[in-house]
Amino acid sequence: MSKELSYTIEEVSHLLKVSKLTIYDLVKKGELPVFRVGRQMRMDAKDLDDYIQGHKSPSTTAPVTENQKAQSKESHNLVISGQDMVLDILGQYIEKDSPYKTLRSNTGSLNGLISMYNGEVDIASMHMFDGDTGEYNLPYIKKILVGYPYMLINLVSRKAGFYVQKGNPLHLHTWSDLNQDLTIINRERGSGARILLDEQLRLHQISAQSLKGYEHEETNHLSVASTVSAGLADVGIGIEKAAKIVGVDFVPLITERYDLVILKTPKTDQLLTIVKEILTSKPFQSEINALGDYDISRTGSVICETF
Repeated sequence: MSKELSYTIEEVSHLLKVSKLTIYDLVKKGELPVFRVGRQMRMDAKDLDDYIQGHKSPSTTAPVTENQKAQSKESHNLVISGQDMVLDILGQYIEKDSPYKTLRSNTGSLNGLISMYNGEVDIASMHMFDGDTGEYNLPYIKKILVGYPYMLINLVSRKAGFYVQKGNPLHLHTWSDLNQDLTIINRERGSGARILLDEQLRLHQISAQSLKGYEHEETNHLSVASTVSAGLADVGIGIEKAAKIVGVDFVPLITERYDLVILKTPKTDQLLTIVKEILTSKPFQSEINALGDYDISRTGSVICETF
């Protein structure tokens, strides 16, 4: 392994034959040190080798140094799930005036929430539409975080809708315009955009199997928008910001509430205070507002708190 200079999280998960979430959990606990190049986390080959050597049977285990013990005790890694660029900015603000080092798990809304339930994520971002209530996020949180006290805080609101080719040649304006004559590009299961599409198809009694391309999945908004822009699909579901970045036309259909959920435990008291102070601060809100396409009118407001 030492022949490689460093590994990505995905490469480490393949080498150890465990899921990426397991690796994120080890990073969060301070057992696997990482460094970041832009948004990507990487791990030195030597550090990975040290971890493997340190977890062999007692007869072959090298003694843990005092320096390694100190690093483990001082570690305050924090995992934030989600993909929006606003989360990168939030992570930077958290690191400015706190002992936390933020790490990103680029999982979708539902998968991030499940990871939080399993103790693998500290801050889960989400935008999950419930067709029966018209509500965002809470119906899902109540079903998954059973037995856990939590706080749900608004991050931003944003427009979601169709990515369509320039000029919208197929005149797609409503959910009911989705039909078997067009080709769709989908998001992965568990993502907020996939949930929004599936709920709208159910409400409008449109069979998912009748849509060409429904099984073709991409794992982020930019990839979906790019697929439409390249003419490989007629329509995709996503947020307005990605449409403008890629340069594809956008048809707004719904304003979605993009929230953060944090479990309430003695260990998260400081984190909750820090996050609320950041979200309600003028510098943070000004920076988000300057990006455009985000509504910050409810940013920092507590949507729900359980005890």
